[in-house]
Parts: sequence; C-alpha cells; structure tokens
Amino acid sequence: MSYKELSNVLKVLSNPSRLEIMDLLSCGELCACDVLQHFQFSQPTLSHHMKSLVECELITTRKEGNKRMYRLNHDVFEQINQSLNLINTTNELCICKNMKSGEC
Repeated sequence: MSYKELSNVLKVLSNPSRLEIMDLLSCGELCACDVLQHFQFSQPTLSHHMKSLVECELITTRKEGNKRMYRLNHDVFEQINQSLNLINTTNELCICKNMKSGEC
C-alpha cells in the first residue's frame, strides 16, 4: 500500500462515526438498517459514511433483496497493518536506506 493510499484510508478512518461503524461490522455482516439503529443520525448521513468506507475498500457491500449488506474487508485491514508495521520498523524497503545522514 503506497503512502498516498494509506493516507487516504487513515483519513477516512479518522472520523469517529466511521470507526464505530467498523467496530459494529467487526461482529459480522449487517444491513444498513441494523447499522443505522445504533446511531443518532439520518439515513443519508449513514449512506455518506458507508460510501466513504466502500470507496477505500474498507468494507464490501452486496444487495440482498431490498437490503444493502455490509461487511469488513479483512484483506485491506491486513494491508493497513503491514504498511503501518513497515513505517514502525527498519527493513530492506525503508526510506531511510536512501538517505545520507550528516550532510546538511
């Protein structure tokens, strides 16, 4: 995951309501109406949050009859974890390997 992609994902996750939605979905697949019951905001506001999460591929969606079902995308969370771990540790791909220290 590139720095730009990671930054975009973290920006989407910086919203407390979206984090709470993610926490709800960690229990398993839910329809939008079940998610909405947990919050004090309108259906259009929920749709806005869900759209942001789907665009970053943090959640997946599918249609089941008249309902829209949502679930976490665990593969993307694994990529996020790997990217954050790369930043937190020195490794072969570390950006610091290309720096020359003490030449300023």
